[in-house]
Amino acid sequence: MTTVATIPKGLVYLASASPRRRDLLSQLGIDWRLLAVAIDETRRESEDPAAYVRRLALAKARAACGPEGAGNTIPVLAADTAVVIDAHVLGKPLNENDGRRMLQLLSGRTHEVLTAVAVVSRRGESIRLSRNEVRFRHLAPDEARAYWATGEPADKAGGYAIQGLGAIFVSELRGSYSGVVGLPLFETAELLSEHGVVLLAPPRDAS
Repeated sequence: MTTVATIPKGLVYLASASPRRRDLLSQLGIDWRLLAVAIDETRRESEDPAAYVRRLALAKARAACGPEGAGNTIPVLAADTAVVIDAHVLGKPLNENDGRRMLQLLSGRTHEVLTAVAVVSRRGESIRLSRNEVRFRHLAPDEARAYWATGEPADKAGGYAIQGLGAIFVSELRGSYSGVVGLPLFETAELLSEHGVVLLAPPRDAS
C-alpha cells in the first residue's frame, strides 16, 4: 500500500493588508497570520524606485516584529510594489481624474513594475526584488473612463489590476505575473525557505 505524503505547512506573519498578497501567499500552501502595520511611505527626495520599494518592504517587516514574538519565533513577510514610468512612481489614484491620467500615461507604452519582498526572522533579514516590464496597448479616453467606473482601479498602484479587468490592456508581460500582482512567488519561496519555512516536503518512501 502506498502512503500519501503529508505536506507540512509553514507559518509566517504577513505584514500586509493586501487581499491579493494574502491570496498569493496561500498558493504556496502555507499558513499565515495577519499583522497590520503602519509606516510612513513617503518617497525620499531623489530616491531610486528600486531602493524605495526595498526600503518600504523591509520597514514593514521590521515594524511587524515585536508583538507576540513575531520575527523571533515566526518569520515576518512583507512586500511593496511600485509602478514606474519615466522614473516616476505611480501610486494609488487620488481620484477619477488622477486614475484616468495614469492610464493615459501608460497607454501604448511599456512601464516597469517593481515588487520587493522582505523576510525578518531570528535568522536575520533578507530581501529580494522582482523587476517586470508590462506593455499596454493604446487606450481610448472612453475606455479609461469606463474602466474607472468599474471601481477596480481605485485602490491599485498605477491605477490598474492585471489580475482583473485591467488585463485586457496588457499586450505584453516580461517577468513575473505574480510579481506584478504584488507578491512574486519565486522570490517569496526562496526567502521563506532560507528562513526555515517548509513549503514542500519530500515524499515518504512507499510501504
